[in-house]
Amino acid sequence: MADSFRIPVGPAPGAQTRPTPAAGASKPTAGPGFGESLARAQEVHFSNHAMNRLESRDIQLSPENVNRLSDAIDKAQKRGGKSSLVMVDNLAFIVNVRDRMVVTAMDSNQRGEGVFTQIDSVVFADPSASPSKPLLDKLG
Repeated sequence: MADSFRIPVGPAPGAQTRPTPAAGASKPTAGPGFGESLARAQEVHFSNHAMNRLESRDIQLSPENVNRLSDAIDKAQKRGGKSSLVMVDNLAFIVNVRDRMVVTAMDSNQRGEGVFTQIDSVVFADPSASPSKPLLDKLG
């Protein structure tokens, strides 16, 4: 897992999060700003193995799916999850929660017997709730 593919959830890489000092300014920068650090912490990383699985299984991820995956990783982390099965619709991801690293990915056609071992949690990445629709409309 030396190389990983990263899909940022925050600002685009290289996007400035703070103004650039004027020419001739002598104040050195102390490193990345808070916003930049937060964006890096919220990234979802994909191992080479996971990237190969996505490609070979022709699994396409939309930005919404990646955001839902990131939110699910946040939930697992808050509950102390270390190795989680994250379900995003019909897609299943095994995730190393601490590193925010997707280890492998599969859809409903590649789940085999549907038995997952060596995980400590399961998180269902629910679609974003629409604020314009009341909860009762969704239940009925």
